[in-house]
Amino acid sequence: MAATAKIVFWVSLALLFYVYAGYPLLLLLWRRLAARPVRRAPIEPSVTVIIAAHNERGVIEAKIANCLELDYPRDRMQIVVALDAPTDGTEEVVWKYAGRTIDSVYYAPHRGKAGALNRALAVADGEILVLADARQRFDRSAVRELVANFDDPSVGAVSGELVLLDEAGREAGGGVGLYWRYEKRLRALESDIHSTLGVTGAIYAIRRSLFRPIPEETILDDVAIPMATVLAGKRVLFEPKARAFDHVSATPEIEYGRKVRTLMGNYQLLAMMPALLSPRSNPVFWQFWSHKMGRLLAPHLLIALLVSNLFLRHGVYLWAMAAQSAWYGLAVLGWAATRRAESRRVQRIPSARMPGRLDAAGDAAAVNHAEEKAA
Repeated sequence: MAATAKIVFWVSLALLFYVYAGYPLLLLLWRRLAARPVRRAPIEPSVTVIIAAHNERGVIEAKIANCLELDYPRDRMQIVVALDAPTDGTEEVVWKYAGRTIDSVYYAPHRGKAGALNRALAVADGEILVLADARQRFDRSAVRELVANFDDPSVGAVSGELVLLDEAGREAGGGVGLYWRYEKRLRALESDIHSTLGVTGAIYAIRRSLFRPIPEETILDDVAIPMATVLAGKRVLFEPKARAFDHVSATPEIEYGRKVRTLMGNYQLLAMMPALLSPRSNPVFWQFWSHKMGRLLAPHLLIALLVSNLFLRHGVYLWAMAAQSAWYGLAVLGWAATRRAESRRVQRIPSARMPGRLDAAGDAAAVNHAEEKAA
């Protein structure tokens, strides 16, 4: 039993180290030896910006205004809002602009983002499609920076950079923000070698000739679309100069939900696109296994590491158990601290409702702010 436990322990530890540290180091060396430059030029092809929107009443007008202020010729840029059966009046805001400055597509019942993108394609007339969500704000030069890469005929799609901001408006540095910086660094390295494996759903571009409708049940359009582009023989780049801005998740529960969705989406992707698992079909096979498949295996490896360590109680294994216990203990303490903070916020609600603290206008503003955060 002890011999088996040792094998499981060291294999699990080695694979975890490779996924999170060894692979990035390999990418650094790979880029030094075999980087693939990209030809960029200040071109101005026709562009269609597609905004997928469900219930986005609190943010959609600001998003439209942001797109109208982009540094790109208006006669070369079409804006399409794909309305996915909203129930909060989002369509009423959009229709104020429809036919004058933007085009809109409305359909019901609610189908999700993949369905919205598929239907928007019917009215999109740009050579380049820029796909966006409603919440994030684009930098003025974002579209220019994206399309400059399409001067290179080997490029099929380009991801922008999502910058996560903290409450003070600075780039988030801890927790989710730190992990996101790590992830963006990986994407940049993969892009320099061949292609990034996923794009930022809030801001990415693709040649219209390469976009194919995807199944409406697709969870991760921002992985399915770029990987289909790679399988078609084109590169998918990461462009850090094309920036969009958003705020970090309000609660760990929201971020946890996103992580679960991402993991489920990756499993779905394997069923939808089995060619990704073939070294003959997938030109970024090694990167895909190291990055995407490695992340799927990581939770199982962590469990194997902990369970095998229970059978090994001497020498270095004692230190390993102590480190794992401390790691998971800190995670539990962090969760408990978050729950206490949320509890204190709930406890402040009665005092906020005392007479004189909020008038009717204040109540309306608070409700509107809550709706915008939920959107």
